[in-house]
Amino acid sequence: MNIFFDFEEPIIEINKRISELQKSSLTCKVDFSKQIIGLEKTRNDLQHKIYKSLTPWQRVQIARHCNRPHFLDYIRLMFKDFIELHGDRDFDDDQAIVCGIAHLDVSYVVVIGHQKGMNLEDNLRRHFGMAHPEGYKKALRVMKFAEKFNKPIITFIDTPGAYAGITAEMRGQARAIANNLLMMSSIKVPIISIVIGEGGSGGALGISISNRILCLENAYYSVISPEGCAAILFKDSSRAPEAAIAMKITAKDLFDLHVVDEIIKEPLGGAHYDPLKTANNIKLILNKHLQYYKSKSIQEILDDRYNKFRKFGIYSTIETDKLKQGGS
Repeated sequence: MNIFFDFEEPIIEINKRISELQKSSLTCKVDFSKQIIGLEKTRNDLQHKIYKSLTPWQRVQIARHCNRPHFLDYIRLMFKDFIELHGDRDFDDDQAIVCGIAHLDVSYVVVIGHQKGMNLEDNLRRHFGMAHPEGYKKALRVMKFAEKFNKPIITFIDTPGAYAGITAEMRGQARAIANNLLMMSSIKVPIISIVIGEGGSGGALGISISNRILCLENAYYSVISPEGCAAILFKDSSRAPEAAIAMKITAKDLFDLHVVDEIIKEPLGGAHYDPLKTANNIKLILNKHLQYYKSKSIQEILDDRYNKFRKFGIYSTIETDKLKQGGS
């Protein structure tokens, strides 16, 4: 089922007109090829204009598109010989986080990712990609496995946030995430994270304390959702589009702020228009970063990760620069 957003309506209208002309050409035996070519050019020009000037809120909508590829889609499109590893060896096997080992071209890697459901039943089973404590414990167990066998770790981020229900809180949700943050900082193999959809709060951070954080063009990475921010700041969640602008959560904003290290291009309209092309774009960038870390020592890998997060929040203004220089 095709789902369209309000800002895509002009494109949909042109597509309908093209489809009607194509049908008329067949039924009425009339050549409408010139009109169709003209409409296709108009549509293509309009597509570039719309998708090159999306607002932050529109990008959030694309990041949440129900047909957007999920972690297991990228496993199928990018990796070979995937073997899933189950359970936290303590309580349960959380289906919101999937872990395993696989081949990425010539590299043998450990892969971990949030997994949203493909339909309502699957979403309920996977808690809409919102992990419980056992999900983060499972992820950490598999990361230690990767460290033991000296294999790089790749994590795929796609969650609105950690599961906030009472059962998760009773089993120590905050502690599980905090423990992952602590332990990931000292994992002795390179960790590369890719934000493929939503990157929400501690739920995302729980598997993204990484040497490199990459972000798909229409994904977002934030301490809170735009709706949550609007509800707190404005007491009105309907002001989410306004909050999305202020929060600086788009891939470009995050890159400019040095929160993410590289933006991965998506097909025009979003990853759901061409999942294979998106997967190939991710694979190309991943291989580049994996190659970079092959020649690095354990200490260089750890220092690189430490320095990355130490730089978060650093900013420069004329006033602060003057203060640093002893000016007034």
